[in-house]
Amino acid sequence: MPPINWPEVLNLLSPELILTTFAVLVLGLDLIWGRGGDRTAYVALLGLGVAIIASLRLLGANQEILFGMVAVDSFAIFFKVIAALTTALVILSSMEFMKRKTPYRGEFYGLLLLGTVAMNLLAAASDLIMIFLALEFVSQTSYVLTGFLRKDYASSEGGIKYLLYGALTTALTLYGLSLLYGATGATNLREIALSLASPDSPIAGERWLLLPALVFALTGFAFKISLVPFHQWTPDAYEGAPTPIAAFLSVGPKAMGFAVLIRFLITALPGTFQPDWVALLSAISIVTMTFGNLVAIQQENIKRMLAYSSISQVGYILLGVVALGSGSIGEQGVLIYILAYLFTNLGAFIAVVAFSHVTASDNIRDYAGLIRRAPILAFSLVVFFMSLAGIPPTGGFLGKLFVFGAAIQQGFYFLAIVGVVNSVISLYYYFGIVRQMFFLPAKSSESLPIPRSLVLGLAITLVMTLIMGLYPQPFIDLAVSSAQITPTLP
Repeated sequence: MPPINWPEVLNLLSPELILTTFAVLVLGLDLIWGRGGDRTAYVALLGLGVAIIASLRLLGANQEILFGMVAVDSFAIFFKVIAALTTALVILSSMEFMKRKTPYRGEFYGLLLLGTVAMNLLAAASDLIMIFLALEFVSQTSYVLTGFLRKDYASSEGGIKYLLYGALTTALTLYGLSLLYGATGATNLREIALSLASPDSPIAGERWLLLPALVFALTGFAFKISLVPFHQWTPDAYEGAPTPIAAFLSVGPKAMGFAVLIRFLITALPGTFQPDWVALLSAISIVTMTFGNLVAIQQENIKRMLAYSSISQVGYILLGVVALGSGSIGEQGVLIYILAYLFTNLGAFIAVVAFSHVTASDNIRDYAGLIRRAPILAFSLVVFFMSLAGIPPTGGFLGKLFVFGAAIQQGFYFLAIVGVVNSVISLYYYFGIVRQMFFLPAKSSESLPIPRSLVLGLAITLVMTLIMGLYPQPFIDLAVSSAQITPTLP
C-alpha cells in the first residue's frame, strides 16, 4: 500500500476542512458572544463562500484519495458547490425567521455547516463504507435540524417521525451493502465492478443473486431522495420543521442522494447489470411522479403541498438516471435539472418563509389577494411555479427538456409521456395558488413587509431561475463538463 501524500490529500479535502473549521468557529463564537445571532450567520456565510472558492480551485482534478474511499472529480465538485449554495440561501432565509423561534441560532448555523460537510462527503463517496457513513452523517444532522424547535410540538413530531423512518431504512441499506460486499469481496465501487465482470466471480452467470443486494442498497438512496414508497417522512417533516429547514431538506440531501446514486450505478453496476436497475427505477419513477402530483392536489397547507411537489420532482429527475448510458444526455439532464431545482424550489420556500414570517400562516387560503399585499412576492411565486411545472422561459423548462429528451433518446417513450402528463397535472395545484393570489379578495388590506435578507434570497433565486431559461448555454456547458465520472458506462 503506497504511503499517503498528506499535503495533497489535505488540499483535495480543503472544502470539507474549511466548512468543519467554520462550523467549530461559529459554535465557539456563539459561546463567546453569548448567542451571537446574526453575527454567527455572517461567519457561516463567509465559510460557505470560502468553501465554494476552494471547490472551484479543484476543477480539473480526477482521482481517488484515502484508499479509494473519496473521489475528487468534476462531478463531486459540482455537487459540493450545489451543497454550499443551498446552505447559503437557507441561512439567508432563516436569519429573520429564526429570531422569533429560538435564541440558539449559533447552534443552528453550526449544524447547517456540518450538514454541508456531510453532503460534500456523500457526493464524493466512492466506497460502500464511505457511502454508508456519509448517508448517516447527512441523516443525523437532518434529524436534529428538523426537530430543532424543541418547544414546538410539530417540529418535535416531524423530527421523531423522520428519525424512525430513517432507522428502518438504515438497517435495510446496511443489509444491502453487506450483501454486495459478500458477493464481491470488495467495498470500493470500481473494485466491485471488476469483481462482477470477472468470470471467476462467485455470482458469475447468476445475476439474479445480486438483485436483493441492489434492492436493499437502493432503499437508503430512495429514502434520502424521497422516492415512493420511502417518502412517508417527507410531508410530516416538511410541515413540522422550521420552514428554512424544510427548504434545506427539499434540495440539499436530495441532490446529494442523486449524486451518490448515479456514482453507485455508473461505477459499481455498469454493463450487463444495467437492465436490472433500469427496470426497477423506471417503475419507481412512474409511481413517484404520479403519486406526488395526485396527493399534492389535495393539500391545504403550502408546506405539505411543496413536500408532495418535491416528491413528484424527484420522479422527473429519475428519468435522467434511467436514461444513463453511452452517448446519452441523461447525466447532463440530471445535473441541469438539479441546478434549476435548487433555485426554483428554494425560491418558492423563501417566499413561503417571507409570507409566514409576517402572517404566521402556511394555509393556502391565506394567500388570497397576495398580489395586492405583496406584489413582488406574488410575482416571484408565479415564476417559481412556472419553473416547477416546466413552463418556459424558466430553468425548470430547461431541466425537463433535458431529462425527457434523454428518456426519448434512449427509447423510453412511455416514461417521457408519463412525465409530460404529470407535468400537466401539476399545473392544477400550482396555478390554484396563483388563482388565490390574483383573483380572490384579500382577507386584509395591510401590506406585507419583507425583511432584507429574504428579499436578497428571493432576488437571487428569481434571477437565476429566469437566466437559466433565457440564456441556458453556460449552464448546459457546466453540466457537460461536470458529468465526468470514471469509469463511465460502456
